[in-house]
Amino acid sequence: MTYRLTFLFLLVVLPIHAYGQVTISSLLQEMTDRDSVAKFPARSFRLKQHSSYNRASKTPDEPVGWFTNKDFNRGPKDKNFIRVEENNGRKEWVLMDHTGPGAIVRTWMPWLNQLKPGSDITMRIYLDGSDEPVLEGNMLTLFDGTGAIPYPLAHQSLRSAVSFFPIPYANGCKVTTDKTPFFFQFTFRDYSEGTDVTTFTMEDFNAAKTLTEETGKLLLNPSAEDANSPLSIKASLANQQEMSLDLPAGVAAVRELSVKLDSYKNPNVTRQVVLKVEFDGMQTVWCPIGDFFGSGIGLNPMQGWYRTVGQDGAMTCRWVMPYQTGGKVTLLNLSPEAVDADLRVKTGDWTWDESSMYFHAAWRGQYPVPTRPRSDWNYVTLMGRGVYVGDTLTVMNPVTSWWGEGDERIWVDGENFPSIFGTGTEDYYGYSWGGRSTDFYEHPFHAQPMSNKYNKLNRKPKSDKSKNTLGYSVETRSRALDTMPFGSSLRLDMEVWSGSDCDMGYQVGTYWYGFAETTSNRDPTPEETLNMPPAQDLSTKPEEQSTKPRSNKDKPRKTAKK
Repeated sequence: MTYRLTFLFLLVVLPIHAYGQVTISSLLQEMTDRDSVAKFPARSFRLKQHSSYNRASKTPDEPVGWFTNKDFNRGPKDKNFIRVEENNGRKEWVLMDHTGPGAIVRTWMPWLNQLKPGSDITMRIYLDGSDEPVLEGNMLTLFDGTGAIPYPLAHQSLRSAVSFFPIPYANGCKVTTDKTPFFFQFTFRDYSEGTDVTTFTMEDFNAAKTLTEETGKLLLNPSAEDANSPLSIKASLANQQEMSLDLPAGVAAVRELSVKLDSYKNPNVTRQVVLKVEFDGMQTVWCPIGDFFGSGIGLNPMQGWYRTVGQDGAMTCRWVMPYQTGGKVTLLNLSPEAVDADLRVKTGDWTWDESSMYFHAAWRGQYPVPTRPRSDWNYVTLMGRGVYVGDTLTVMNPVTSWWGEGDERIWVDGENFPSIFGTGTEDYYGYSWGGRSTDFYEHPFHAQPMSNKYNKLNRKPKSDKSKNTLGYSVETRSRALDTMPFGSSLRLDMEVWSGSDCDMGYQVGTYWYGFAETTSNRDPTPEETLNMPPAQDLSTKPEEQSTKPRSNKDKPRKTAKK
């Protein structure tokens, strides 16, 4: 009991800049410190990723290479890794090789076979130039929650292994496999030179086991800390009508925000009821409630660290939202029908300083989005300083075949090539073999609340072996240690890559922190909340979807999709 009280005291009282050295323990504490996310990082770092992205992708100016989708390794001709070398007489494939202080903060690897879990590949992690690995084992069980790293810090997602356990290092990190790797992603913090980092050891890992366990418990049982009694308002909102809650004057922070509608019988209501938030005279949030809370179209329950969508219809977020003088939270009804709504906000104390940032959420919706020719779809472009913290993507797929092979490309501070280049939309959201994985899943930092017709209230039965991705899919991700700081700009694009020539619907809610001068390319678009795909598009047979002529180069490639 004494340890738990001490641990919670550290989480509540210590700001991130007071943690001193970067260690396993400091990073675990930071993982559950929501206040720290609302401050620009005192320790300078850039989030980067080494993945199996297709090396033919050089520049958007060369679209053939840029949209090549062979982002895996399966045979001797595949070279989507760094190099092959010999270590201690062994042939090893190098997947990640970073020089300088850093920390691995997210790993993702899929099953080698979409129907059979497991892998026969051994992975080794070498730190600070050592010839001996600090971690060695099966590339999936190392990071799927069945090995030394416990759930939920590592877990078995839908047909993949995902870990958020931090692996810090002072001078460098190299990750290898003893056989040709398949798909992989290693996301890491690249700290500025001179950052004081204590390199991961098994001794320190074992010493942090109690803290690891407590961190997992907090992630699975989220609550708003230091929050006052809720402010609340209820009303029946006609079309174009809104209701607002004024926040307490002075320096404070929103610590919990909840919305509950009387009915979700019409699933479009979560797109057509919009959340607006103003802080210090600036509107920083304009987003449909489904995309803000991670539910997408309709009520799709899920549990996360930052957001909860309850089966009772209550949708809650726990992002800390500081302000200096005052604010207002508003619900706007854009649906043609009246809506009964309940809005609740909990605030708490905040000490404003030069690192404090405002919370932002924006939305983009588009229908139709053609899948031919290949294209990148921009989530958001940000200008100024800030930290990107998550997004929710809702896709309308008018055909049964898989839609999500598109890769994320994220440019930070005007770089020439994206420092984050992914291997598929489903990989970005933490699962794999997307055409097969149409079931619900949830985790504190990512979830698939709905796919095809399945969600938490209607799970996919084992007897359903179909790969039907027709209809809506909802994917959501929030970030803790893998937040993305930017000093001048951030641009996040998602590649539109479907196996079929068709018109899709895309909508995304994006979340970030920024200063008063930080801007985005997203303005409120109330007209797009009503631009829903026609119902017949979801019932037309796949072969009838396209009347467009298709060239040979646009035919789906026979690749090892995951």
